[in-house]
Formats: sequence, structure tokens, C-alpha cells
Amino acid sequence: MPLFQLILIALIQGVTEFLPVSSSGHLILLPGLTGLADQGQIIDVAVHVGTLGAVIVYFRHDLRLALAGLPRALVGRTDTPGARLAMGLIVATIPVTIAGLVLHLTGLDQAMRSVAVIGWAMLVFGLVLYWADRTGAQTKRADGWSLRDALIMGLWQVVALIPGTSRSGITITGGRHLGYTREDAARLAMLMSIPTIAASGLLLGGEVALGVDTGAMADAAIAAALAFFAALLALAFMMRLLRSVSFTPYVIYRIILGVGLLIWAYT
Repeated sequence: MPLFQLILIALIQGVTEFLPVSSSGHLILLPGLTGLADQGQIIDVAVHVGTLGAVIVYFRHDLRLALAGLPRALVGRTDTPGARLAMGLIVATIPVTIAGLVLHLTGLDQAMRSVAVIGWAMLVFGLVLYWADRTGAQTKRADGWSLRDALIMGLWQVVALIPGTSRSGITITGGRHLGYTREDAARLAMLMSIPTIAASGLLLGGEVALGVDTGAMADAAIAAALAFFAALLALAFMMRLLRSVSFTPYVIYRIILGVGLLIWAYT
């Protein structure tokens, strides 16, 4: 695959994975908008691995806390902050894992990969994010994340299986609706992405692991590395920006892109 295309794919995935604008929607649109060949599953898996690495590095302290509490969480004990965080991540991941597996096995995930679906999801869920951000209280903090809230945010995350929705965007929407501050809603959404992206990567990676040649592996390694650095920068930028700015700039972008895609799809 040409180096330019690998760079383009990695930058799109890295920048949009953690911003509430839908990385999958942008990647699906890339071949149709540019005329480039579809990158294939091996590159999709690679750039997801890259972004997974970025969120692990950025939230390494929270992840270390969750891992330390995981043994207690697995036996049903949530008497430490780490155990509560680990249990919350487990609970939040279950709904999207089940729903994603069902969609994948039935082929519905491929059936939804259309410009019209992405356009509607961009527009509608951008407006939902705006509503939740404007009306949601800012009284809850990530340290007080309850299992009830984890389950609710996990159910919101299921909606992200619709291309164009944005996994980070819809989980942030759920967090803001529950009353978490902007920064803490984003923090929880990013932590929720770790097991979700890992599960998705394992599913897709298992399907493409056999029969991958050396050239494809080299392309995948380049794409993963580029996506890692792009995602790390985008993540740091968003978390810093949220200290003083709302989600409105992302909503405006989603509305403009969504309307443009719908015009294109229906004309």
C-alpha cells in the first residue's frame, strides 16, 4: 500500500478515534471520497491497535489502578477505588461486546456501512451530544462512578455500533446526561474504550491473522505507529481543551459533515 495512503488512514483514525466525530465513519468514507482502494481489515486492526496504545499510555495511572483492583472485582469485591473502577469497566463493556458480536455474526455491521447511515448518525447524534452537554449537570466526578452509571454508559456505547455515531461521542453524551463534568465524562469514555477496542481488535485480528504476508505486516506496523502518535496528540489536545471549552465545536463539525453527506447520499 502506498505510504501516503497509510499516513492518511493512520492520521484519520488517530485524530478521530477519541474526538466525538466518529473514526469509523471517516474511514468508511475515505475510499468513496478519494478514490483510494479500501484499506482492508489488517490496516483497520493495526490503526485500532495504535489508538489503543495511545489511550493506555495517556491514562496509564487510571489503568494501573484498575488492574490492581481487578482481582478483587472478579470475586465481586468493590471495596477499593481500583476494584470499583475495574468492575465499572467490566459492566460497561458487556453490552457493546454482546451487541457487536451479534451484528458481526449476522452481517448487519456491513449492511450499515453507507453514506446515508453515516450522514444521519453524524447529524442526529451530534445534536444529541449538544443537548446532553447543554442540559446535563456537572456535579459528578469520575472517582464516584457507580455500577449503575457504568451500565447506563455501556448501553449508550452500544449505539456507537451504528457507523458515524462515534464511540467516544456517544459515551460522553451518556456521561454528560448523567451529570458528569465534561472532563470526567471524557475521561470515563476514554477508559471505556480500552476494553472495547481491545475486544474489537481481538475479533478482527483473529480473522485476518492467517495468511497475512510480510508486506502487509510491514504496512500494518507503519499504520499502527502513526495512529499511535496521532491519537496521543489528539487525546491530549481534547482533554486540555475541555477545561475551558464545551463540545460545541465538535457538534458544529458533525452537523456540517452530516448535512453534506446527506445531500451527497440523496442526490
